[in-house]
Amino acid sequence: MDINWLSDFADAWRNRGRSKRLPHAVLLAGPPGVGKRAAAAWLARQKLGMETSSLPTYSTERPEHPDLRWLDIPPDKQAISIDQVRELVSELGLTSFSSGGKVAVIDPANAMTVNAANSLLKTLEEPPGDALLVLIADRVGRLPATIFSRCQRIEIVPPNAAEALAWLDKLRPGAPWAEALAIAGGSPLAAIEALDSIETSRNMAKDFNAVGRNEVSPVEVAARWAKIDPVFVLNWLSQQVKLAAIAQFAGRERAAGVLIEDSVLRRIDTRNLFCYSDIINRLRGQLAGSFNLQLTLEGLLIDWMNGLAGSSDTADGGMDLMLANR
Repeated sequence: MDINWLSDFADAWRNRGRSKRLPHAVLLAGPPGVGKRAAAAWLARQKLGMETSSLPTYSTERPEHPDLRWLDIPPDKQAISIDQVRELVSELGLTSFSSGGKVAVIDPANAMTVNAANSLLKTLEEPPGDALLVLIADRVGRLPATIFSRCQRIEIVPPNAAEALAWLDKLRPGAPWAEALAIAGGSPLAAIEALDSIETSRNMAKDFNAVGRNEVSPVEVAARWAKIDPVFVLNWLSQQVKLAAIAQFAGRERAAGVLIEDSVLRRIDTRNLFCYSDIINRLRGQLAGSFNLQLTLEGLLIDWMNGLAGSSDTADGGMDLMLANR
């Protein structure tokens, strides 16, 4: 199915092609679930003469072609290594199987080690032959500036809620897409995954509210949450706290998608909510590293039970004290 909110992206690329101004290195940036990988697959198909659709399409399958290399994190690793990048660069220097050149997709580019990123710089400046490099990044801030400056950045943004819901309803008519889209932070492709997680989201909301009312042990809840996919847990926390903080800051009682009860939120200062959100987002960025998830969740939930009290008395570091003291 065509991803219609990528029409401007596709039109702009075709216009560049007609005027012979296509870049040789592209950085596709944007939040998870907005279609960056579908856009990368479409670019690869366009380059290699495989594409018949005028728009990127939704698919869980990657395109296959002898001149296409899709570089990602190996199953047993936590990052894209320098050896992987060196092998990729070597392959780009080989003769293509067709007249369309070669395409390399690095997914996600922010998962490259520092040495891996450095080994790619010369290739980004002077790609061998007729090659196209496509870098995908969910977290652009984690990319070295040297990578940034050598790529044409294309921002992939989510559609508005009405457009997203109309598109999703074609996939599975009558499904609770509005709730799934709220869980996914407005990203339609992430909402597809979130649809199967709605029950988990509801249970987490019950737990989070119960902890906020001091009705259940944070340790008990952390033990339950530690059995869930850590990416889902931290993304859910990030989205819920961010929405609640924005709603409070704007002076609204409720905001769409917020599952945290008003009685719990009224105990918490808005500034502390923003600090709490910052802590959670930094933890999301550390998921590729090693830390004890259950103990970390215990710390977050204990502070939530205490109403995030005392954080406004700290220095500019705000609620760094919450995890630093554990």
